[in-house]
Amino acid sequence: MEELATVTAIDNEKITMVSRIKSTCNSCSQLDTCASGQVAKAIPKKTLSFTLIKPKSMDNMTINIGDCVVLTVPEGDVLHSAWQVYLLPVFGLFSFSALGQWLLQENILSHELAGVALGLVGGYLGYRVAKQLQSNPSKQKSLQPEILKVLPKLFDVNTLSTD
Repeated sequence: MEELATVTAIDNEKITMVSRIKSTCNSCSQLDTCASGQVAKAIPKKTLSFTLIKPKSMDNMTINIGDCVVLTVPEGDVLHSAWQVYLLPVFGLFSFSALGQWLLQENILSHELAGVALGLVGGYLGYRVAKQLQSNPSKQKSLQPEILKVLPKLFDVNTLSTD
């Protein structure tokens, strides 16, 4: 996965960049009739600012304030992380709900609310497991964006002289 960002500050080996958060709603033909599209229009365009350490592979390249850089994050790591964050709580909810239903049928639990509560506990446990897996330092390092390349600066045609 690649994203464009603009360099806003450089402090020794730390590079601060800003990237625009994009919504896919702007390109949809149902923008005016969709609730998500209305929310996307109501919320102003936002930016994401972050700081990275200049990679050793870019020691021979110069990066200046205002440069546009291409950032990358390994797609496999993002998909694996998304799988954990979204599906583990759902799996916990469904599996503990099934357990609660079975316990109700076996008359071990006396009320359906206990089965529902058991399902909610499973969803919460799935959330906690996902949070624990995501807090692993090696996992966090694999999800850090890296500078792939520096794009050449574009010049403004209006500022060119005819001399």
